[in-house]
Amino acid sequence: MRFAAIDAGAGWFDENVPCTRACPVLTNAGRYVAAIAAGDDDLAYRIARLPNPFPSICGRVCAAPCEAACRRGTIDEPIAIRALKRFVCERHGVESGSGDRAWADALPAASPRGERVAIVGAGPAGLACAHDLATYGYRPIVFEAQDRPGGMMVLGIPSYRLRRDVLQDEIRAILDMGVELRTGMRLGRDFSLSSLKDEGFAAVFVGVGAMRARDLAIPGVELDGVLTAVDFLLNANLGYRVNLGDDVLVVGGGNVALDVARTALREIAAGHRPSEEPAQPAVNGVEAAATQTLDVARVAKRMGALRVRVVALENRQEMPAHEYEIEEAEVEGIQIMHRLGPKAILGDARVEGLQTLDVSSVFDPDGRFNPRFVEGTEQTIGCDSVILAIGQTPDLSWLAPSDGVEVSPRGTIAIDRETLATSAGWVYAGGDVAFGPRNLIDAIADGRRAAASIHRQIAGEEPARPSLGLRKLLPIASVNRPREDYTALQRVTIPSEPSERRIGSAEIEHGYTEEQARTEASRCLQCFLNIVLEPSICILCGGCVDICPEKCIRILPAEDIEGLDLDHPSSVLVIQEERCIRCALCVDRCPTNALSLDGWSEASSSPIALEPVGA
Repeated sequence: MRFAAIDAGAGWFDENVPCTRACPVLTNAGRYVAAIAAGDDDLAYRIARLPNPFPSICGRVCAAPCEAACRRGTIDEPIAIRALKRFVCERHGVESGSGDRAWADALPAASPRGERVAIVGAGPAGLACAHDLATYGYRPIVFEAQDRPGGMMVLGIPSYRLRRDVLQDEIRAILDMGVELRTGMRLGRDFSLSSLKDEGFAAVFVGVGAMRARDLAIPGVELDGVLTAVDFLLNANLGYRVNLGDDVLVVGGGNVALDVARTALREIAAGHRPSEEPAQPAVNGVEAAATQTLDVARVAKRMGALRVRVVALENRQEMPAHEYEIEEAEVEGIQIMHRLGPKAILGDARVEGLQTLDVSSVFDPDGRFNPRFVEGTEQTIGCDSVILAIGQTPDLSWLAPSDGVEVSPRGTIAIDRETLATSAGWVYAGGDVAFGPRNLIDAIADGRRAAASIHRQIAGEEPARPSLGLRKLLPIASVNRPREDYTALQRVTIPSEPSERRIGSAEIEHGYTEEQARTEASRCLQCFLNIVLEPSICILCGGCVDICPEKCIRILPAEDIEGLDLDHPSSVLVIQEERCIRCALCVDRCPTNALSLDGWSEASSSPIALEPVGA
């Protein structure tokens, strides 16, 4: 809620675009959603691509913090921002074969630079850093321990959520910008930070992730058949068959635990393909081992031969996993057993079961994670394998005292949270190795922020940012009026594979059709626009109050407003932005033109900063 007499500064504009403020790379989601509603998909893609080198990937697997913040969610359900991003990427992104053109058109001409920058880790943080450094004129060299780039995007995200051809094309577009990739190069084994300095690198960015599984100190963890989530996903996504048996327990309550459970179901189901049934050929770049047809396996599952269960400390409301991930797992027949904690893994040489205790509480009165168990409630759950998905931590065994890089009390690399510089000065770090496990989009933001910091250190100047000229391409005056049935429109369900066909599908979620995308995009409240009043010409006629369909504009006596101190009797115009639907009827009605629509566009000088602009 805002008073007309108070000036609208940059902070006020920022707070009134909740989807953008929630995005770690500050994607102008409202702008591209509005462009989709207007039928301008090319512009929508350019807006989505501007702050994000991985729009096609994020259109499929982003955790979508923008949707959690979406103001439309206060009316019914948030806009399906992630699915709409996928819609425009399928038409103009790397999937279409023209995604690099849109980005190249927005790039300023950067003179080649001679300084060398090393990037350790070809995951989302490292590749995002390499991407931006390439736009600044550098030719960064990326060192990757595995035999392929992508980090946890390829080793941790299952192929049924992210098609490997899309992932490969998005990475290839970055490498084609002049980024050199060296695979099979592990920090601490094949090179060190000191050796990079000796080779003349001016700076290094470390984005090696958090690839070490957290330990669970209970009896039986050494048994054959006990795996960690990291090891299991790595092997499964590299195409190696993992012998799980037919009855699998996954311990954990987060998104990784559910990814593990759903991947395990596909692994054990693939093992039930009859010998006379040939394997399927590769689909969309996904190896055949991950795309077997499983009609017989589904029959076996109905007969009780296959089972994957999740053992979680939390009840459903307490689980850190996203609700839609829980629902997807349940649709596939995965059972989640709540409020159970592991006490021991049972078996002789190989796993035979998991002994659990009931959980009385997961958090202490201050909200800290501190599970309490009920003694005497032991029960045994029989199984063939146990996969522990209880968290990950960075492996910092590569650090040497001579590197001068400090470690935080949490066991991560200590960094300046603004610049991402370490105590070594010339070394920067981001992603999970610096912050612990977070979302994909957080890692991308870290890589971009580190690239800007590295450029400031080397060149002593702010990096030039690409610009799509949004104010020319999408002027404020072109705002679409909401449809008459605007508030009645329900969120359009994202198309997905039927449950009976999911196990053998290369990709479960499908994209919107054009009609679905236009309808869903038209639900947007267009929060990037705001009603602004010029008090000096307002005559308080009340026309805006009368015409507002949402009753979010009122004229009140000044004495009724707490904290507003005026030296004479007065009235004030109060605008409740959180209820405003940006229909602009009040702007049209105002006889003195005291009301206008104002918005903002990306600043030209910062990779993740906002700058208010007038209409």
